[in-house]
Amino acid sequence: MPKIVRFYETGSAEVLKVEELPLVEPGEGEVRLAVEAIGLNRAEVMFRQGQYLENPELPSRLGYEAAGIVDAVGPGVSGIQIGDRVSTIPSFSMRTYGVYGESAVVPAHAVAHYPASLSPVEGTAIWMQYLTAFGALIEFGQLQKDAFVLVTAGSSSVALAAIQIAKSAGAFAIAVTRRAAKKSFIMGAGADHVIVTDEEDLVEKVMAITSGKGVSLVFDPIAGPLLGKLAEAAAPDATIFEYGALSTSPTTFPLFSALAKGLTVRGYTMFEIVRDPERFARGKRFIYNGIEAGALKPIIDRTFPLESIVEAHQYMESNQQKGKIVVTV
Repeated sequence: MPKIVRFYETGSAEVLKVEELPLVEPGEGEVRLAVEAIGLNRAEVMFRQGQYLENPELPSRLGYEAAGIVDAVGPGVSGIQIGDRVSTIPSFSMRTYGVYGESAVVPAHAVAHYPASLSPVEGTAIWMQYLTAFGALIEFGQLQKDAFVLVTAGSSSVALAAIQIAKSAGAFAIAVTRRAAKKSFIMGAGADHVIVTDEEDLVEKVMAITSGKGVSLVFDPIAGPLLGKLAEAAAPDATIFEYGALSTSPTTFPLFSALAKGLTVRGYTMFEIVRDPERFARGKRFIYNGIEAGALKPIIDRTFPLESIVEAHQYMESNQQKGKIVVTV
């Protein structure tokens, strides 16, 4: 029987349990993977805590991203065969599916062949980060050459993906981080500028970098009081994409900055991409092309064995990571 991760109550990382459960057969339109690697995401931490967009049905599995080998195919599935190397795309509800474990059943539409040049650890680390950043910066933001984009939580996997995408578009990437210890890493990952908010004033630094113009796009998963500062740092007619809610403080709409500058403050999730077939196809094509060209390369921070899933979640919550955290199976 495969080892599967579940939790019976919401709360801290310690609620995660590794159990042996019977192998599940895929149903109509589903495939089953023998999992090799699992990519961790902040959304799964929030789901486990009961603070996500949807609440778990207990006991609950969790997990959006896995890479593995297809070992069973359900009725009505075409284009996927037993033995295919694939990774999962976060385009399903964790109330119904979850990939943490040695075996995972997922909808067939949520798997894709990842480039042969990538290892399973890298293959599980592409879809959430690159599709999320692609949607905001390219699909909706229409990022232009020589534009300035501000990326917060600068050492996260999605932020690093956004930096790579911004550079591939010929734009200037300004990354934001709290700690000076991460500055050299983020610069080495491709950022043109890094603002350390423990030491520097965000607005003053942005205005100095942009010669007083501000940034045309902001990509932020934090919100809370930071949103006011981001609005001050934005250029007239700029768009602020809020794709998360990591701040534990209330988020106040920056009304006066928005009125004065004509700002768009937009809530956004990657599901806007994966639930639209045309956007989804453009996103996958963009990622495949970027990986092939070498412009996109997932950055792996650290790997953990499945038995250490609690420690892996604790490490993510510590905010020490510089890139993607992956669990190997």
